[in-house]
Amino acid sequence: MKLHHQIIGSGQPIVILHGLLGSLDNWRGLAKQLATKVQVISVDLRNHGRSPHSAEQTYQLMADDLVELLDELGLDKVDLVGHSVGGKMAMEFSKHYPQRLRKLVVVDIAPRSYDDEHSTIFKGLLAIELSQFTSRSQVDQALQTSINNKAIRQFLLMNLAVENEQLMWRINLQALFNNYSKLLQSVCEGSVINIATCFIRGGRSTYIKPSDRALIESIFPNSELFTIESAGHWVHAEAPDDFLAKIIEFFDYD
Repeated sequence: MKLHHQIIGSGQPIVILHGLLGSLDNWRGLAKQLATKVQVISVDLRNHGRSPHSAEQTYQLMADDLVELLDELGLDKVDLVGHSVGGKMAMEFSKHYPQRLRKLVVVDIAPRSYDDEHSTIFKGLLAIELSQFTSRSQVDQALQTSINNKAIRQFLLMNLAVENEQLMWRINLQALFNNYSKLLQSVCEGSVINIATCFIRGGRSTYIKPSDRALIESIFPNSELFTIESAGHWVHAEAPDDFLAKIIEFFDYD
């Protein structure tokens, strides 16, 4: 699958992977700052952003999508950053294609399985008949009953686009919902991956718990766990300066 991507800057290539229901647009600010030092390749995962849609969504398939992109770009070895579902995909990529990675950063996700926290959101989005609306503000208002968190609604509404004067979702909602249980599953079970890896967690997030440290170290023995205390799950958006400083330090971009 030919993933939609954007490239800015030059030098050492770094690939950035967004999380569930996100897109490369979520990383524009950080990508622009990093591009003063390196070449930044921001990617839309399958069924997200402007990448192609598919009925299937697994971490293996997403890892294969990424290696196809690296081959297309003629890149032998890259640095890789993945947030949340993108972080799990990055871990899966490191399992199958370790020779293609120099260093890895996983943002606020562990390799374990997770509980269902998004089915309500999927059902709320799928219940919206976009043909009845003409603006994002109208959709926002309609979503208030099922998704009461305004910040989450604003994040989700970034996936709305206008085509032929009609609102449409860029994300493949139904396919993502159908495959959601696969995205909750653990990755890299029983593997030992020796790539230099940094797990960055938000101090106000529960996605990486203290009890996850032993699992992380068993799979990624050459890893560190770094906490940005002021941030929640969207670490890069909530504490961009601290996050960027850690990225630059870990990847040796200075």
